[in-house]
Amino acid sequence: EFHRRAGANRADEIGAPAQLVEQRLGAIEIGLGAAGNAEQLALARRARGGAGLVIVEATAALHSEQGVAATSYLQIAERAGVGAATVYRHFPTLGSLVMACGALVSEVMQPPLPEKAPAVFAGLGTRQQRLERLVAELDAFYERGATWLGIAARDRDSIPELDSFLRQVDAGVEALVREAVWTGSSEAAVRLMTALADVSVWRSL
Repeated sequence: EFHRRAGANRADEIGAPAQLVEQRLGAIEIGLGAAGNAEQLALARRARGGAGLVIVEATAALHSEQGVAATSYLQIAERAGVGAATVYRHFPTLGSLVMACGALVSEVMQPPLPEKAPAVFAGLGTRQQRLERLVAELDAFYERGATWLGIAARDRDSIPELDSFLRQVDAGVEALVREAVWTGSSEAAVRLMTALADVSVWRSL
């Protein structure tokens, strides 16, 4: 079973000092460059530039307080201590702002990635061992990211970037489940286990 561990949720780290946030954005920039993702690389570089960093921090804080769709550019500008025009200059569309903010939040959440799923279970020879690792991995992920998953889910129907992010998370969770059950399980069994591995089930336990 999933279990809740004591301690502060790592989503609170969004309020971390600017130096820590800038280091994270720098790491994101390096990773995006290596992956050849030109669009998100440009956003990461824009976010690191002076006011851009302050704007991203302010946006993440407001999203955590009142949700994504309910947060206006004017509110972000007021929280960041800049003019609304400055916010628009750095992030001309809501999608670009959500993606830049999401890059920072993803560093805190560390969602599972399909391509890394095999390494999670490397060296585990029995199904029991693999299932125990699955539970531990998902429990740790939801402990880090359940709050942000809920925030994204509320507005996924109106903001395509949020829907895309949650689809990527779902793909990562499904990849972990498939690796955990190994071969021999039916597709129906995999789908059932994936459904049971959803964050909504974790919250109910």
